[in-house]
Amino acid sequence: MKQAINTLLQETLDRLASLEDAQELERLRIEVLGRKGKVADLFKQLRNSPAEERPALGKLLNEARSRLESTFEEVKSQTAEVPRREHVLDVSLPGRVPQLGHLHPITRVSMEITEIFLRLGFEVVEGPDVELDYYNFEALNIPKDHPARDMQDTFYVTDSIVLRTHTSPIQVRVMEKQPPPVRIIAPGKAYRCDSDMTHTPMFHQVEGLVVDKDVSFGDLKGVLTTFVHQMFGPEVDLRFRPSFFPFTEPSAEVDIQCVICRGEGCRVCSATGWLEILGSGMVDPEVFKMVGYEPEEVTGYAFGMGIERIAMLKYGINDLRLFFDNDLRFLEQF
Repeated sequence: MKQAINTLLQETLDRLASLEDAQELERLRIEVLGRKGKVADLFKQLRNSPAEERPALGKLLNEARSRLESTFEEVKSQTAEVPRREHVLDVSLPGRVPQLGHLHPITRVSMEITEIFLRLGFEVVEGPDVELDYYNFEALNIPKDHPARDMQDTFYVTDSIVLRTHTSPIQVRVMEKQPPPVRIIAPGKAYRCDSDMTHTPMFHQVEGLVVDKDVSFGDLKGVLTTFVHQMFGPEVDLRFRPSFFPFTEPSAEVDIQCVICRGEGCRVCSATGWLEILGSGMVDPEVFKMVGYEPEEVTGYAFGMGIERIAMLKYGINDLRLFFDNDLRFLEQF
């Protein structure tokens, strides 16, 4: 019995000295120290030994088991700390090409719109997303009882504070601080209680404002025609269609030739051959009075467009929600 204990101890220590693989180490541990392992078998055989030898043999077997357990733990820690190199890196495998990021299509279109107007002499300004009702509505000729408020589903923080429904409040803030001439664009987020295939609660806008002496509707048409041709191509036709906005008079919506059917008529353009892209008009004199400008001395025009709308037409996207799903299959196309 004593010889069997010493033999098992020595053989196991010799095998442990040559092991470097964690899986082989675990298999050896189970073989020797497992519930049905060799040490457990020796404890069973101990009952058949003479009674006077059992205490000494039991002590020897316990010492052997303790030494084996500590040796297994030591070898296990060394194996974990210094893994074999061939198990860490296989130089024969093909390399992994890292994925490159891409600008989001909304960001791309926003940058392109901004660059076009910068070349036309506009300055970029920004303002707060959480806005006073005064700047969002009243200063833009939309008092509290005005029916035009029904055109916009507004997120109210309090009775006098809202999430801005457009970036037009930035125009008012600029005019309050800066005397004419003014030539700005105001890109940014806007918020409305609306969500479907063509609307989202948060969306992006770019609005523009020009105020100076002798600014005419012809100037507005010239700037927007240049913008459309640089954004969609010189072959794309556009038209100005009469409309209504509380802060401009006269007002017009701008339509472009359908980029899908090239004016032939399709489902996207409802068989009309035209697609609406933005609203515009001459600044209403009442807005000038709110900011301290003299309507008899200056005139101006303003325009506003949804960046998602421009991106959908530019890239042929049929569902606005694709911009916000973060689907890599969609984003990688850009």
